[in-house]
Amino acid sequence: MEHIQEGKQGKKNIKFAMFLITIGIVYGDIGTSPLYVMKSIVAGNGGIGNVDERFIIGSLSLVIWTVTLLTTVKFILIALKADNHGEGGIFALFSLVKNNAKWLIIPAMVGGAALLADGVLTPAVTVTTAVEGLRSIETMNRFLGDGQAKVVIITLLIIFMLFSVQRVGTSKIGKAFGPCMLLWFTFLGVTGASMIMQHPAVIKAFNPVYAIQVLFSPYNKAGLMILGSVFLATTGAEALYSDMGHVGRENIYRSWPFVKGCLILNYLGQGAWIISNMNNSALQTITDLNPFFEMLPGILRPVAVILSTMAAIIASQALITGSYTLVSEAISLDLLPHLEIRYPSDTKGQLYIGSVNTILWVGCSLVVLIFRSGHRIETAYGLAITIAMLLTTVLLFDYLKTLRKKPVFAWLVLVVFGLIEIVFFISSLGKFLHGGYFSAILTMIILFVMIIWHRGTQLEQKYSTDLKMRDHVESLKALSNDEDINLMSHNLVYLENGKDIDYIDRDILYSILDKDPKRAEAYWFVSVHLLDHPQAMNYEVETYDSDCVFRVRLNLGFQCKPHVNVYLRQIVHDLQESGELPLQNKCYSIYEKSSVGSFKFCVLHKSVPTKSELSIFDEMTLNIKYFIRKIAGSKVKWYGLDNSTIIYEKVPMVIGSGQRGQRIHRIK
Repeated sequence: MEHIQEGKQGKKNIKFAMFLITIGIVYGDIGTSPLYVMKSIVAGNGGIGNVDERFIIGSLSLVIWTVTLLTTVKFILIALKADNHGEGGIFALFSLVKNNAKWLIIPAMVGGAALLADGVLTPAVTVTTAVEGLRSIETMNRFLGDGQAKVVIITLLIIFMLFSVQRVGTSKIGKAFGPCMLLWFTFLGVTGASMIMQHPAVIKAFNPVYAIQVLFSPYNKAGLMILGSVFLATTGAEALYSDMGHVGRENIYRSWPFVKGCLILNYLGQGAWIISNMNNSALQTITDLNPFFEMLPGILRPVAVILSTMAAIIASQALITGSYTLVSEAISLDLLPHLEIRYPSDTKGQLYIGSVNTILWVGCSLVVLIFRSGHRIETAYGLAITIAMLLTTVLLFDYLKTLRKKPVFAWLVLVVFGLIEIVFFISSLGKFLHGGYFSAILTMIILFVMIIWHRGTQLEQKYSTDLKMRDHVESLKALSNDEDINLMSHNLVYLENGKDIDYIDRDILYSILDKDPKRAEAYWFVSVHLLDHPQAMNYEVETYDSDCVFRVRLNLGFQCKPHVNVYLRQIVHDLQESGELPLQNKCYSIYEKSSVGSFKFCVLHKSVPTKSELSIFDEMTLNIKYFIRKIAGSKVKWYGLDNSTIIYEKVPMVIGSGQRGQRIHRIK
């Protein structure tokens, strides 16, 4: 009996631990929304002196039903079921539907680019708004002065420290995320509930009629553009879907009611305080007034600033880590150049991409320096997320219609959420000239790189020539046994992308046989293939009835690091044990004698010939792709070959017929 009770207690402890982890990882972004949603709504209507009870209750109703429809219904109840072996997010969803239609790559790329742009804006808006909360404390307000210079400096320092610690990993910091965010949400709920007592009539906001009325009422001076501010309440829903793989669907189901309850209580509390103080002349003189901080008694404001800054850092951390994951998945789908990925800890989802970290840090710092205040950053914030949400709906529609075989439900989802998000997108366009252009520019830059990389890859595949592998196996055998040619290496490895084992890229065979014949005891042609399962790891080998030619297909989950050199050594041992590969005599080594010889990896880089039959656009696309590849670095690091012996060869693409039909003649 005691063992049964201990078992039940252990399960409860595990569930509570997962509850804490989920609170800390998943809800950072949406959890900081109370810092700026009501502030943005009130400012958009001309300040606290220009609002009335009907406007506030209608605005609260819009917030409540936006969170309910877009976050609870769309993402929690529908999207979380569209998982790719437990993984969520727009690229995981695209992996499920990519074979249904070629055009689906467009919403995937645009949505992914918008989410990466959001990764730049989120740390800037959350940290800046939290630091500005210091102005609600009289002594700190005097210290900050009238301008924004000190606020900007403090914000930049916090952002610098945040990005500086990324390279060491966040597993230790992550353990504190859960309790910190639990404290934050409890604080939101308790302070909000205490304020509701000032004006209990705000409970009427649960009636959606007030939400509809406020959109078309004269006391709403922003009109439909108010939705641009209301939408900020649901930013983070897309990140919630993306983070499903870290914590699991069931843990999100268990934790969301608590999180949503605390958020709604705080919004209602802010609304009650605004209604009770809208005629306060002293408050009307405060520029950039923030109801979240102002509604609190003076003794609690320092606590609120500390907690909100902590929550802002955690929210930023979640977006940064999410950006790494997003880029990693885009690389695996061949939408971005191969970048070096590091895993600083053993914690699932903890990865680090140095170049992405630098770009995010520079981008966040520029946002803070350009806009300088939380209110102005809010005008740039939200536009990119409306795009990402709308395009997720498009992919979700195809998933429900094609894979789940629910066409009626799919059309219902597309029409209902598509219309809602189109309205939000149009309202967010009102922010374009006031700062939204910045997120649009960021999205377009990222999208441009994705388009160039994807189109360049298509052109390379179009103009590549494949040869029958078995027609050249005997030549490779003969070269391997030709002792008149110096041995280049025991094992010569080529990385290739072919899917058909019967064919191989002409350039690879040309490199071995024609371009300074390369003699080796074993030739390896290795390809890495992405599997839908995130953690799968297996391989296949074709020997072509030889003991020196091996075609290896590494099948890796989209979250696995392709350590080709490590896997290949394991494969060599396996084949030697099975007798398919002769033992290799490595006599000289600082270690003991080994039956596995030396390795050399040959990497072929295609280039555009000086004169080709490509269109100007396609030639420019390829040249830009190769320029991006040069900046981003070789895929050698991505394949885990940075400590291996590498041979680089440049291969001009063979495009069109050129002048091969003409013949030059000798004259006397």
